[in-house]
Amino acid sequence: MNIEDLETFVGVADAGGVSSAARRFGVSKSIVSRRLFRLEAALGVQLLARTTRGAALTEAGITFREHAARISAEIELARDRIMPTGDLCGRLRIALPLSLGPTHFAPVLANMAQRYPQLQLHASYSDRFVDLIAEGFDCAVRVGYLPNSNLLARRISPVYLKLVASPSYIEAHGAPESPEALMEHQALMQGTESWKFMDCGKIITVQPQGRFKSDNGIALTAAALAGLGVAYLPESLVCEYLKSGALVPVMANYPPPPAAVYVVRPPSQHPVRKVQVLTGILIEYLEQNWCL
Repeated sequence: MNIEDLETFVGVADAGGVSSAARRFGVSKSIVSRRLFRLEAALGVQLLARTTRGAALTEAGITFREHAARISAEIELARDRIMPTGDLCGRLRIALPLSLGPTHFAPVLANMAQRYPQLQLHASYSDRFVDLIAEGFDCAVRVGYLPNSNLLARRISPVYLKLVASPSYIEAHGAPESPEALMEHQALMQGTESWKFMDCGKIITVQPQGRFKSDNGIALTAAALAGLGVAYLPESLVCEYLKSGALVPVMANYPPPPAAVYVVRPPSQHPVRKVQVLTGILIEYLEQNWCL
């Protein structure tokens, strides 16, 4: 029985399909299918039922997946331990935010690639909420407030948020002075998110409304500069505009609570060493060079 076949089966089972597993392993779908067929032939049972939506575990597959995942995790751990001290190899797929990723996190990945020449780094930049398991990512860097999930998260840096608007917007519509007053203003939003503010140590949550929405922080910054509304953004995206006066802070008596940068990964018995090393490099870099 081939360990590569076991790892592929676990990848398909967790991702729910051959396509997602193929992206994670960096191989074609035909290679993934061939490995699955070889494993099922060796065991003499069907592990996955192929459907139009992907692949579902059979009863035998559910039972075998637990054993296969445990074996794969132990093999991964053994590989890490026998590698020469400090070396990393294999592939690391990372999802990062588009708004800050290319400017703030890309140098960290470049540094990691320089340190570990045998490591393959595959980075994907998007501000949409990526499903790590379904899309075959090893980890993600996320900025803001984390929703509840089964993902494991490591907080690596604080993030300070600002509520801002342009002088032209304030001249035309006034500046909101309380969370309640914010409901009368145009909010520049990612979607249907809520905004949080501090009031004497208590957190107030509001559901703002607005006609301009974008899943990208840079686009929301541009909309704020154009006078389209009030934006709730990381300070690092707007600090230069605050210095120049192109944007001004509003509702200073109700500051947003600090958010954070997180590294999140799917739950597993053993954390992948590549993810641990990336987390350490990010912490090192952000402490020395940059704070959001």
